Amino acid sequence: MNYKETLYFVAKCLTISHEKKNLDIVSELLKSETIDWDAVVKLSTGHFVYPALYCNLKRAGLLKYLPSELIGHMEYITELNRDRNLDIIQQAKEINDLLISNQITPIFLKGTANLLQGLYGDIAERMVGDIDLIVSDNDYEPAINLLKQKGYTHKPHLLDDEKLGKHYPRMTHQNKIAAVEIHFRMIKEPYDRCFNYSTIKDRILGLKYEISILSYDHQLLHTIFNKQTNDLGYWHKTISLRNCYDLFLVSKKINTLEAINSLGKYVNILNSFLASCHHVFNDISSIKFVNNKKTKNYLNHQIGLLESPKKLKWNIKKWDFYFTNKNRLKKLKRALVSKNMRTHLYNKIFGLK
Repeated sequence: MNYKETLYFVAKCLTISHEKKNLDIVSELLKSETIDWDAVVKLSTGHFVYPALYCNLKRAGLLKYLPSELIGHMEYITELNRDRNLDIIQQAKEINDLLISNQITPIFLKGTANLLQGLYGDIAERMVGDIDLIVSDNDYEPAINLLKQKGYTHKPHLLDDEKLGKHYPRMTHQNKIAAVEIHFRMIKEPYDRCFNYSTIKDRILGLKYEISILSYDHQLLHTIFNKQTNDLGYWHKTISLRNCYDLFLVSKKINTLEAINSLGKYVNILNSFLASCHHVFNDISSIKFVNNKKTKNYLNHQIGLLESPKKLKWNIKKWDFYFTNKNRLKKLKRALVSKNMRTHLYNKIFGLK
């Protein structure tokens, strides 16, 4: 199995709890005993969907077709992830209680929010790095200070207060499992002008224990923007199965096309991701998109790069070079009005700390 074949196989496996046609295809492939399990393990771990792969195969009763050693390893990793996720949920609830008791309403984002709302069939499916949350501009500094008072720390930096990127530097606690990122924006500039705290705050979903998360359509938009703009997926033409899987599950709850049409300015970026997910999951009906010329070109380019790893690697390097230098120019402009930025750039140029 080459990379593209492995990617499509793992993608289909992620949908078999909901899509019978993919269940039938995966079942026949497993019975044929032609699966390169080393390639599957490597790809699914790289895409952070290894536990989700196991959970879907287990629910479908297909583990009997897997090598026994692989089953044992998948079960072990999945149980470790389940324990970690339970700890993350508890930590998130503690943070929520702390902020709510101080009249601050955090809105949890990404993987942590998905765990809190029970998006997955098994809590062990999602691999989560940090606890992400966003608060209002007025509550941003108070929220940071409250976590610091509770023992959360970070390595001080000259640019801590410059509000670069999307969030305050990652904060960790010696007795807690996950780092915390307090966001002042969810996505990069300039895309945040149409998708920010002000646009999402009045439609948040309230869960038990006064926990708040994004509405389903905003979850979908954030998932797409996170891959396409924050991670440069629109330009790299790469696929992230973890993002795709999150979108797939949310697509069972809302109309995906209606969700992206609310942001007409960036509809091509959003629509291309829907088309990519629709394709990689084998044309599933719940992911609706507009199949126009721009989308076809995007998808053809993406598929072509999947079939040529060297071209894909070059495409990524090309765009990384472009955006890295673009970011450097932004820092130079900021240095005109920011002493801390000037000091930071001076230290970088002369190799000082």
